[in-house]
This record gives sequence, structure tokens and C-alpha cells, in this order.
Amino acid sequence: MSRSLLLVSTAMILSACGATDIDLDEPAPETIDVADTVETLDLVESEITAEQLQIAEQMIDAFYSYDPDQLRPLLAAAEESSDGLLWYQGWAEGGNYKIVNRGACVAKSATEVDCPITVEDDPVLALGLEFKVTDTFTLTFDGPKIVNVDTSSNDKPIYYVASVWVRTNYPEIMEGPCEGFFAGGPTPQDCARAMADGYAKFAASDDFPEGPHE
Repeated sequence: MSRSLLLVSTAMILSACGATDIDLDEPAPETIDVADTVETLDLVESEITAEQLQIAEQMIDAFYSYDPDQLRPLLAAAEESSDGLLWYQGWAEGGNYKIVNRGACVAKSATEVDCPITVEDDPVLALGLEFKVTDTFTLTFDGPKIVNVDTSSNDKPIYYVASVWVRTNYPEIMEGPCEGFFAGGPTPQDCARAMADGYAKFAASDDFPEGPHE
């Protein structure tokens, strides 16, 4: 097909589609180099997350220092999660959390960082489990500021069964040392110790299910 016939055919198609105002002789827009664009975005993200990762590692250091005065300043912009995390720091202290494996903090996205920490702790040991729990801290950033911290763990189901058993059989624990349980109560260290004692009682009771719990 000749170029003139091709142009006529194309014009007829465009006219049928309502695109009669397109100038076929106008040069095409400059082509965007997608690879260069992606590389540039990756570079920007890596520069951002490098700073976030450094701050995230500092927060983990502060958390396991068991000194709230070290942790609190890093949570200044994380108002909704700071009280809960400071309480959890006290619980970890009272529960004798010992780091078994400190995984490196990794960028989950341009604004989120995950820090997996495997620990040995008294509440789990009280159940007779040799399992080592991994807590994952997920930090959300706004620039260099931590604006939220979520925690999750891979505790075995028996751990949660034990918690319900203690709450049911020893309600005074929840009304005393565990007041404000994981919600900013005043005595998280005492709570962890009381719950560990309760878990040991559960493990020694007839209610403790038989079979492997690993």
C-alpha cells in the first residue's frame, strides 16, 4: 500500500472514531525511556529507605535497651502507637526477652520497614515450649519520622489458649498487675511475670492439652 493511500485510510478510520483533529504530519511525542524512569525511581526509593532503615535499627536498639527514655523520643510522631509499644517494652523486660536472632530491618515499601526479632522469653518457657518466638516490628515512616509501629508474632496457638485460661482462672491478675494489658497500663513488667507464673500453672494443670505444641 502506498504512503498516500495509507494516510487516506488512516484518516478515514480516525474520522469514523471522531479524531478528525489529529495532524498526521505532526511528529510523535518524545518516547519515554521506561527503564531509565524505573531506575530513577528505584534510586530515589533506595535513598529514602536507607535513612529509614538506619532509624529503624535505632528503634530496635532502643526497644531492647529496656530504657523507655531511649525509645520514647523515636516515637514522638507515632502518638497512636507509642503508649502500646512502651508498654510492650516493659512486658519484654519483665518477661526476660533475650534476642536469639536479630534479623536485619528491611524495606517493605517506600514508607514501611519490617524488623524481625527472634527471642527466648519466660512466658513461652513457662509452657514448656522450646519454640523461639519471632516478633516483627512494622514501622511506618513519613520521611525520617516514625509515625506508626505495629507488632506481630508467630506464637503457637497454645500460647493464646494459656492466656485465656489465666484470665479465666486468675482474674485478679488482669485487675492488678495486668491492668491496661498491652494498652499503656502502669506495671507491664509485673504483668509479664504474673502471666508467666499463670502459664506455668496452666502447663501443670489437667486443662493443659496433651500432644506436641511446637
